Amino acid sequence: MRITKLAFAITTFAIGIASAASAYTVTLSSATRVGQTELKPGEYKVTVEGDKAIFKSGKNVVEVPVTVETGSKKYSNTMLDSTGSQLEDIMLGGTNMKLVIKSSSAPVAAGLGQ
Repeated sequence: MRITKLAFAITTFAIGIASAASAYTVTLSSATRVGQTELKPGEYKVTVEGDKAIFKSGKNVVEVPVTVETGSKKYSNTMLDSTGSQLEDIMLGGTNMKLVIKSSSAPVAAGLGQ
C-alpha cells in the first residue's frame, strides 16, 4: 500500500512538472512579422520547445526557430526588440532567457486563415 501511494505521488509530481511548461504572454501593439509570418496586433501566448518558439492566439499558431540565450541577470519585464515591423528577439520577464528569432528559416504556420 505504501509503495502504491509513493508511486502515485511521484507520478503526480512528474506530471505537474511536465505540464508546467513555461508559457509567456506577449502583447503586440501593431502588426509584427515573426519569421516570415505577419501577426496581427493582440495578445499571444509564447511557449519555448527546444529550438523553436510557438506563438498562439486563438486558433492561430505560428512556430519559428529561435536561439535561446542566457543573460547574466533576470529581466524585470518582458521586452520585445524589433527592426521596423520584424521581431528580432524577446527578453522574457522573470527569467534570464532571451529568444533570438532566426530569420533565415520560414516558420511553420497553422490555422492562419482568416
